[in-house]
Formats: sequence, structure tokens, C-alpha cells
Amino acid sequence: MNLSAFQRYIFFLCLIFSLSVMAAPEYVGENACKACHIKEFQEWQGSHHDLAMQEASEATVLGDFNHTSFIKDGVKTNFFKKNKHFMVNTDGADGQLQDYKIAYTFGVYPLQQYMVKFPQGKIQVLDIAWDSRTKEQGGQRWFSLHPDEKITAGDVLHWTGPNLNWNYMCADCHSTNLKKNYNETDHSYTTQWDVINVSCEACHGPASEHIKLAEKKNEWNDNKGLSINFSALKKRQWLINKETGKPMLSQNHQTSIVNNDNVVEVEMCAKCHSRRAQLDDDFVPGDNFRAHYLPALLTNELYYHDGKIKDEVYVYGSFLQSKMYQAGVICSDCHNMHSLELKAPEDKVCQQCHISPDYASSKHHFHKEESTGASCIACHMPVKIYMGVDQRNDHSFRIPRPDLAQSLNVPDACSNCHQDKNSQWSANAIKKWYGKTPKGYQQFGPALHSINKQKEQTLTEMYDALFNGMSDIAKATIVSHLGDYPSRQTLMTAVQMLKSKNADIRRAALQSLAAFPAQYTVKYIYPKLNDPVKIVRLEAARILAAVPRGSMEKVQKDLIDKVTEEYRQSLLFNAERPESQVSLAQLYRQLGQVDKAEVAFKEALILQPQYIPAYINYANFLQHQNKESESFKILQRGLKQTQGAALYHSLGLWYVRNKHIKDANEKMINFLLKATEVEPDNAHYQYVYAVAIGEKQPQKAIEILIESLQRHSGNLETLSALSSYYKQIGDDYNSIKYHKKMEKMMQYKP
Repeated sequence: MNLSAFQRYIFFLCLIFSLSVMAAPEYVGENACKACHIKEFQEWQGSHHDLAMQEASEATVLGDFNHTSFIKDGVKTNFFKKNKHFMVNTDGADGQLQDYKIAYTFGVYPLQQYMVKFPQGKIQVLDIAWDSRTKEQGGQRWFSLHPDEKITAGDVLHWTGPNLNWNYMCADCHSTNLKKNYNETDHSYTTQWDVINVSCEACHGPASEHIKLAEKKNEWNDNKGLSINFSALKKRQWLINKETGKPMLSQNHQTSIVNNDNVVEVEMCAKCHSRRAQLDDDFVPGDNFRAHYLPALLTNELYYHDGKIKDEVYVYGSFLQSKMYQAGVICSDCHNMHSLELKAPEDKVCQQCHISPDYASSKHHFHKEESTGASCIACHMPVKIYMGVDQRNDHSFRIPRPDLAQSLNVPDACSNCHQDKNSQWSANAIKKWYGKTPKGYQQFGPALHSINKQKEQTLTEMYDALFNGMSDIAKATIVSHLGDYPSRQTLMTAVQMLKSKNADIRRAALQSLAAFPAQYTVKYIYPKLNDPVKIVRLEAARILAAVPRGSMEKVQKDLIDKVTEEYRQSLLFNAERPESQVSLAQLYRQLGQVDKAEVAFKEALILQPQYIPAYINYANFLQHQNKESESFKILQRGLKQTQGAALYHSLGLWYVRNKHIKDANEKMINFLLKATEVEPDNAHYQYVYAVAIGEKQPQKAIEILIESLQRHSGNLETLSALSSYYKQIGDDYNSIKYHKKMEKMMQYKP
């Protein structure tokens, strides 16, 4: 074979490159770790990580399968054994009773769940679980995870439905190096793992190189052949400051906070112990958490307004709020990372750093010794029960604030015990004890409450909170709402927040900038396509997808195309979910790929026929394609599935656009009214309904808007409409009053 000089040169370069590249480290399983790390291995055995997922057997199944039954909503579920297999007879996806073989167990305490294999690689988790607590604790029984809801076949919460699908909902956190492998073409999975449970390498990373180096002895590299190194964290030491009596990291470890060394461990745990969206399944311990996951902020659905846990959020988002996290506390300061047990029993774990005479004293807690009120954990980490029996502690480590409980409509720790007293009673007691009301570290509650309730003082409280200093997760939550109050001031604030060191804040700033006209924001958003953190880049791409490419230089076009594709791939990773398909459809629509957009909308409705946003956005898409008739049919189809306020509202707007149709005005009014009745607390629905009747009945429109304003005193649409309608009826005084009120709201003056 005759090769040119250039070909020989290229061949030589490729050969050198291939020889220089080491094979990627591989997962080897916990038995390879056992010989050298016997203590850690023994601590791990029997832990919740070790027992996170197991094959169903006599040794692993805790539930009573001795022909027992459980009845809910008229469906009798039987648990039994057949040919040494654990079986369940219950209603399937078609609503008919069938026998199913239990394939796996999930967890051990305080409950154990059971999983069934289905065709196409799907694994579903039963809604009926086993309460593994003792009988004295109320356990040793079958119970439903949704006792107060009637769930039938076809519902998203039915055990055969998408929200109890193991492959998407659970798998990533219960096994080691899990690859979901969803095939969008035939809706199948070929999900694989290296170890069925949460094993050594789930936290330490693939260990093949570590073992090779261990065999060579004394040839360790910086990370000892692992993708993450916890050695420095093991040497951390908390001391008591002799002047203040408060805990502090030893002097030679203070730099670890500055260098964010504490983040390494916390983010490794956050992979599973957080409420987040998954962007891919390529995470390796030591990676930037936000390169693979999008953590949730302090939304009203997940947290109470003051940041306390509401829905199941799995610790991380709570811990980020805490003063302890800001000080450099990490998970392993309190928990044994192998057994997962506390490093000391109950309150004694707190007394590792907080001096017992100062804190475990009635001078501090003002309760009887040994009482619940004397407990650090009961007051500063109040419990909330999830999944029927699972008690979870709030990890925001907050000072109880019963003084805020009533005004923010949130629970307070004091009422957990003093159920016969109100929050004001507790607040008075605390003020009497201390001579003041302790404020604590988390002071963003009033701002989040105002945002949610759209109050008159919202913008002022948002800025007050931002300037007073707070956790980054709280700041990001507030920054994400700046765009709700568009002005030059909020625009400039959002632009400044793009410079934050925190990726969540930068992403939140982008979300707010998306609310402003593109001509003012593109120059600020575009540079974030080069952001080092994935979640920020993807948000920039999402916003800029609709920007015409024609006037761009090639280098700009190439960059936006590259990151847009990165965003598309993150959506395709979760292609089995309707929300991802709707986002894909919106992306294709922005890119002018209308055929792909329509396919994605249709796929969303196939995946989950009850998913209201799919109907709304698909109908809107069809309307922009001048397919009004098809748009109407989609909305009607949605109403047959679920009676959502958004569907009624959209049908009302359809008649606004199609006033030529017989009785269009009457139907428009009826649908818009129905939306306000289904969701009476939605200020936008009230506003649109008022506008719809305002042309003929301005006084009636004013009455509707005034009533809405009593619930949402700072809603800009409502204030603007009131100013307009008062002017229309000749009431200049009230017209000017509401206009000035709106102007005042939009300006923050310190």
C-alpha cells in the first residue's frame, strides 16, 4: 500500500493519540472494594443504600404475601405466593384484575415498595406498599400511598401509569451507574445498571483505575484513581471559638469554604437527595451537579413561603437555605456516609459543635428537660410525613418563627406540639423569653409570599430581601420573578444578576430577561451561551431559539446552533414525558420546523392524555398555522379528558378570535366565566373575563376587577384595566388613582 507523506503523517498522529489515551475507568462492584475497605464495607451493609433495590426473594421481601388482601375504592388487591414467586392480583392498565409477579423490592424502612416488570422494558411500582414499622408503631400492614385519592386505570397516578414508572421516576437514585436507555420510536426501555443498589462507586466513582494503582502501591495520583477525592474532607475539624462560644472550622480549613470544597460532597449527595430534573445520565461523582441536573428553586408547589418543606424535596434545597451550609457544614459532619446513621444519637449530633451547657439548657429552649420542646431537632428540624409513614426532617435548620406563620399562612414548629394554641400564642411566648423576636437567617418569607399573592408591596419586598443578604437558592427564586414587573430598574437588576458566581442565580436572571422585549435583552443573553455551567447555557438557548439567524455572523450562528442542539438533546433524554415533548414542540416551532413540532405535540397527548399544557400549546400552535377549526377540536378533546380551567379559558379566547360564529359572544363569556369558577384565585382569568364583558358592561367589569384586586392587590393587569374602565365611565379620580398605584408599584425606592 503506497501512502503519501501527508497520509503517513496523519496515520502517525492517530497512532500516537490512541496510545496516549487511557481507557475510561470502569465500574467493578462493591466486592472489589471489600478487601481493602472492610470497615467501610461492613458499615454500608444493611444500610438504606445497600437495600435501596433488591431482587424479590424470601430474604428481601418484608411484606405479608400469605394470601393477604387490601381493599381501596372497591378494588381488592391480593398478595400471595405461587411456585416460590411473590405475586399480586390487582387492577392492571385496563382496569381488570390480573396476576403479576413481583420482580424487585424498593427500600426497607419505614416502608417497602414492590415492582413489576412489564413489556417493552417498563418496570412499574405498586401504589400499595408494606408498612415495615412494628405493630406498636402502627406498622406490619398494607397501605395505599394515595389514601385520599380515587385512582383508577388510566390515571397518571395509577400504579401502571407514568408517575409510578421506575425507569423514569426512581431508577437513577436507587442503583449504581444506571443508564435509562429510552427508545422514543417504540416507547421501550433497555435500562441497565452496574450494581442493583447504591454501592461504593455510586459515591466514589468507577474504581478500576483505583484498584490498579492500589496494586502498584505508593503510586497514587491526586484522586487515587477515583473521579472524586474525599480525603481532604476527612481532615476537616470543627472547633469552638473561645471568644464567641460558637463553632468554626479550624484555621487551616477555612480556605475550604472559600474554595467551595464543601460543595463537592454536598453536590455528590444532591444527585439523589434533591428535587431536580435530570438532563442526562452521564453524571460521575465529582462532576458539577448542574451539568447533569436542574435543581428546583423555592417554588410555591414545593416549599412554603418561608422555605420550609411542603412537597417531597429530599433535603438539598432545604440545606442550601441554611446558615450551616453557608458556614461550610457538609453532610458527613452529621452523618456516617457509609451506614447513613447519625454520628451521635439524636440531639447529641448537634452537640458535636454546639456546646451542651449553652444549648441543651432551659435557658436556651425554655422547656422541661427531656421534653420534645427541649429537642434541637424538634424545634430546628421539624418533621413532615411523606408516603404515609416516612418522617423527614427539614434540613434548613431554621429558628422557629411563629410570628410569621399567620401572616404567611405557613405551619410553625411550635404548633406541632402545642396544637391547642395558635401561632400568636407561641410568638408571644418566644418574645417574653428572649425579650425580642429572634429573626433567624431565612428572612425571605414575606417576599416569596408577596410574589405568590401578587401583593401591592411585592417589588419593594423583593428588593428588600435581595439587599438584606440571603442564601443563593432564595435569591435565585426572587430574581426569577423580576420579569413579572418589567421596568428599566428590574431589567438592569436582572442584567447585574447575570454576573453572579452562582449558576442558579444566573439562570434565574435569564428567565426574567425573557419577559422583556428581545431588542433590549439579546445582547445580554447571547454571551451566556458560553456559560461554563450547562443549566445556564440551556436556558439561554431556549430563549434565543426564536431569534432570527439571518443577521448573525457565522460564528454567532454556529454557537447558538450548537447550544440549541445541546438543549434539544436534554429534552430528548426525557422523551417519554409529555412536558418534554411539549418543550420539544415549542423549540421546533421557534426553529420553524412545524412538521416536527406537530409530531411532538401529538406524542405528548399519546403519552399522557390528561396533560392540559399539551392541549393548550398544541391549540395555540394550530391557531398560528391558521387552522382554527383543528385548534377548536383539540381544546374540546382536552375537555373530554379533564375539566381544567386553562381549557375553558382557551376556548373562551378561541371565540374571541372567531366572533363571526353564531352565538360566539355568549359562548365566549360562558367559557371565560367557567375558567374563573374552576380557578377563582387566578387573577389573569378574572382580568380576561372582565375585559370580555367590559365593552358592553364596564361597571360590571369594574366590580369583577375590584373583587379580584382584594385577593391580588398588586396585579398589574387588574390595576391597568381598572384605570382604563374608570376613565371609560368618566371617573377620572379613580382612573388616575389606579394608574398612580400601578406606577408606584413598579418603582423601588430604598
